Amino acid sequence: MGIGHEQIRIVLRNDLSEISKLHRELGNFGQKCCLSPRTLFELNLILEEVLANVIAYAYGDNQQHEIMVQADLSDGELVIEVEDDGRPFNPLQVPPPDLERPLAQRKVGGLGLHLVRELTSSIEYDRKDGKNRLVMKQTIEGLQPGDRRT
Repeated sequence: MGIGHEQIRIVLRNDLSEISKLHRELGNFGQKCCLSPRTLFELNLILEEVLANVIAYAYGDNQQHEIMVQADLSDGELVIEVEDDGRPFNPLQVPPPDLERPLAQRKVGGLGLHLVRELTSSIEYDRKDGKNRLVMKQTIEGLQPGDRRT
């Protein structure tokens, strides 16, 4: 028998100050779902990287935009969705950084996305109705019904 189903939906403005709101909401979600500190840390890291990219690069205007973040935990799989109305951008088309080259010879950028790829079991992107939608999945190991992790 799998664990219960928990879901959180957070709407954030395209402002870096919103990341602290994200961390608060994820902390509550993690407690409710009995996520381990490591899983919660990884979830925060994944979403912080994705959101920082959206906030920094998705918008060419100075208008306020909404970024929707949803996390859904069901039967040991965490599905994380980020949706924005920024310019089209498929992060899966960004080549992975060349980690073999000396630091001084590497291109700037790409490490955050590399980290997101490493921490998730799958990533899918699509664009529909003028919105970018990134869906990331992460398998949560060893959660049992009634687990209370600290």
